[in-house]
Amino acid sequence: MDKIAVLIPCYNEAPTIEKVIKDFQEVLPEAVIYVYDNNSTDGTDEIARRAGAVVRYEKKQGKGNVVKRMFREIDAECYLMVDGDDTYAASDGPVLVSRVLYDGADMAVGDRLSSTYFAENKRVLNSFGNRLMRKVINGIFSSDIKDILTGYRAFSFDFVKTFPISSEGFDIETEMTIHAIDKKMQIDNVVIEYKDREGESESKLHPVRDGMKAIGKMLSLYKNYKPVAFFGIIAAVLFIVAVAFFVPILVEFINTGLVPKIPTLIVCGFLVMAAIVSLFVGILLSNIVHKNHQDFEIARLAAHGRYNDLTAQTKSGAGDEGIISKIKNKLK
Repeated sequence: MDKIAVLIPCYNEAPTIEKVIKDFQEVLPEAVIYVYDNNSTDGTDEIARRAGAVVRYEKKQGKGNVVKRMFREIDAECYLMVDGDDTYAASDGPVLVSRVLYDGADMAVGDRLSSTYFAENKRVLNSFGNRLMRKVINGIFSSDIKDILTGYRAFSFDFVKTFPISSEGFDIETEMTIHAIDKKMQIDNVVIEYKDREGESESKLHPVRDGMKAIGKMLSLYKNYKPVAFFGIIAAVLFIVAVAFFVPILVEFINTGLVPKIPTLIVCGFLVMAAIVSLFVGILLSNIVHKNHQDFEIARLAAHGRYNDLTAQTKSGAGDEGIISKIKNKLK
């Protein structure tokens, strides 16, 4: 079991991957650096191997698929995930790691938006999307996550081994964030430096397509995690529409004793019935969500037991003390 695993998902990052690996080798020399190549065609894997990283492969395209394989295959006390495009500073890594190893965080979020992101990022749609996602998710889930879509995060063993990934692409960050919020895990925000891509390095993120995927994932997770609120909104809209069409009919009936627009009246009745059904669907699903929370706590206890077994087998007092002292020195 590794003490610290640096996870770098990569797709065609040949211009920058060697520098990223070297930078993390310098600031976290005790860490094992894993590069997961996602069908690169520019020799990213060979460059990473020569630089000293452990190179593995994921053939299913998409960042979510890569993260799923990394989390499944690697056991570590702390996982530090970073993009291979050299937009994040390796010097911030020890701070993120320390939040997990020594402050009890389940996920430490690298917060770009509170530092240099808006000055460095030249893609207007990306900046707008980051602001929108942060505002919407924090509003819906009553949270205070500073950067929803950041690719620089540290995770605990418990988080990694109890996180059921369904995303296949860049919406993985949204899913990670909402999962941690919903399960009431400890999330720490850490302000980090960010710089835009340079030279031949090109972004794989399509602002419109991947932005729509992230929004779709957010709505899907909102339905799954907060069904009463989601279906309650639908029920309220249906009921309001029904009332809006029913009131003129009621007024006419009071004034004349006649019931005009019988088809409209029938539709109003169906809308009210649909609103009631929607509300009860939300209530029933909320019971399933509550049961899932209970099952999650059991799974987390099992993961923690496995964590204790693995650390007992691999822990070396001298080695651990060396890692602790070096990280603490980096933070001074």
